[in-house]
Amino acid sequence: MAGYEYVSLEQLAGFDKYKYSAVDTNPLSLYVMHPFWNTIVKVFPTWLAPNLITFSGFLLVVFNFLLMAYFDPDFYASAPGHKHVPDWVWIVVGILNFVAYTLDGVDGKQARRTNSSTPLGELFDHGLDSWSCVYFVVTVYSIFGRGSTGVSVFVLYLLLWVVLFSFILSHWEKYNTGILFLPWGYDISQVTISFVYIVTAVVGVEAWYEPFLFNFLYRDLFTSMIIGCALCVTLPMSLLNFFRSYKNNTLKHNSVYEAVVPLFSPCLLFILSTAWILWSPSDILELHPRVFYFMVGTAFANSTCQLIVCQMSSTRCPTLNWLLVPLFLVVLVVNLGVASYVESILLYTLTTAFTLAHIHYGVQVVSNLQQNWLNLGLINGTNKCLQVERRQWKILKRK
Repeated sequence: MAGYEYVSLEQLAGFDKYKYSAVDTNPLSLYVMHPFWNTIVKVFPTWLAPNLITFSGFLLVVFNFLLMAYFDPDFYASAPGHKHVPDWVWIVVGILNFVAYTLDGVDGKQARRTNSSTPLGELFDHGLDSWSCVYFVVTVYSIFGRGSTGVSVFVLYLLLWVVLFSFILSHWEKYNTGILFLPWGYDISQVTISFVYIVTAVVGVEAWYEPFLFNFLYRDLFTSMIIGCALCVTLPMSLLNFFRSYKNNTLKHNSVYEAVVPLFSPCLLFILSTAWILWSPSDILELHPRVFYFMVGTAFANSTCQLIVCQMSSTRCPTLNWLLVPLFLVVLVVNLGVASYVESILLYTLTTAFTLAHIHYGVQVVSNLQQNWLNLGLINGTNKCLQVERRQWKILKRK
């Protein structure tokens, strides 16, 4: 595995020809956030690498996840009768979430400002975004938590999948149309949730126990907003963009099979992880919800990163992700019946393996691309030197 090349020669060649193409039509992004980011980016020194900004924003999201895991490990902290998360934690999480969102919006502007935009930077940005989905959703869950006033861990699992599929739809669009249509839900959700974190610190989690309207609770509003945004905005817009490309005869893949290949691995991941939950003898999701969410989110991020590599290099997306093989075996073993502690060991082992495999994948992809561009730079430099030498030789011959 250590010597395995994750990026093929065909993909390397595709990256060399890649040109960024994206469309952002979200009014909040266009008229509020972009002007704000244009001001913020001027604060950064020109020597600051855009990828460092990207990675810093990602680390803030991870820090929020870990901070909330410490104060609310089992998602009961917001339930009545339990020790609540301290107010200062909500303020910190709210501020850091907005800062992370700002850094995610500024990194590309810094790259263009310093004339350092590269396909690697875009891949690095979107790759980390795919992994951030699980950190973001699971951290938000602590606002309501589980219990009588919260949301069950299985409902949150389904909501996590709604967010994950909403994210991958944008890159599935680009895989087929060649254009990245930035989703509306991302900007709206980041600004809203950052605000809700701060409000929670002011009014306390008890405020979310009360009905929002009649008998409609805030937790129901939370659930409805996520599902409604996906079904009424993200999905229809994705299908509309796909249909427009089909009508204009600009689709990159002619067959239906090839068009939907990138969705095979995420769908199989959903089926296998759901089967594990339903067949679990120890009710694994109730026992270790945070770890299970993280396992699913990491495997999903790996499949999404493979799709991003393929859509950027204009190559065919792999049909299945090999990470699904050990997951399938674990689900098979669990279905046969195992002790509770054995199932917990399997979950932690699989989660660790997925995490290490995903990090290794990311490091290797970046390394492969950097080495390829270094080689191209040396070749181009050598060619220029040879051209100069030939011109000088011709001048000497004339003399």
